[in-house]
Amino acid sequence: MASRPMTGWERMAAWSRRNLPTRESMENSRLLRPVAHRVLAPELWRFTRRSVPRGVALGMVAGILFPVGQIAIAALIALPFRANVPVAALVTFITNPFTTPFILFAAYQVGAWLLRSNAPAVAQPVAEAATGWLQWLWDAGPPLVVGLLVVTAVSAALGYGIAALGWRMWIARKWRHRHDRE
Repeated sequence: MASRPMTGWERMAAWSRRNLPTRESMENSRLLRPVAHRVLAPELWRFTRRSVPRGVALGMVAGILFPVGQIAIAALIALPFRANVPVAALVTFITNPFTTPFILFAAYQVGAWLLRSNAPAVAQPVAEAATGWLQWLWDAGPPLVVGLLVVTAVSAALGYGIAALGWRMWIARKWRHRHDRE
């Protein structure tokens, strides 16, 4: 009997089972021991219709607003919101070295439009930049911050909505297939 090739989803699930830490290994970690009862709460690791969209939204927030330590921050802010921790950590990868410049440029443009600012968005010549970067940062800072907040809010809301809709569609498909088999 020939076995069928694994799908992409099955390969990813198999890789996850092989490489991700188990609950037992995390319980035994001396670094997590003081907070293990809270961090390892089962509801934070289950994929439910409420926890997954929350995880997506919080992952977007951590990924866009925090350029360093975003996975740890996403996991920490997922705790009080009862969001899915693995989803929140995974969604932070929306920002990476390839997407971050585009997100920052879009955030600056949105902020400049909202604040009606006309500070230059492109870098100045090298000779000027060596001495004038603080002035440029002062001029570009408020539009960038406002833009980042707006882009983050919109991305989180869209991510939540798309995840919730995707979850509904997935469950409806499962019900349809179950009904068709009967």
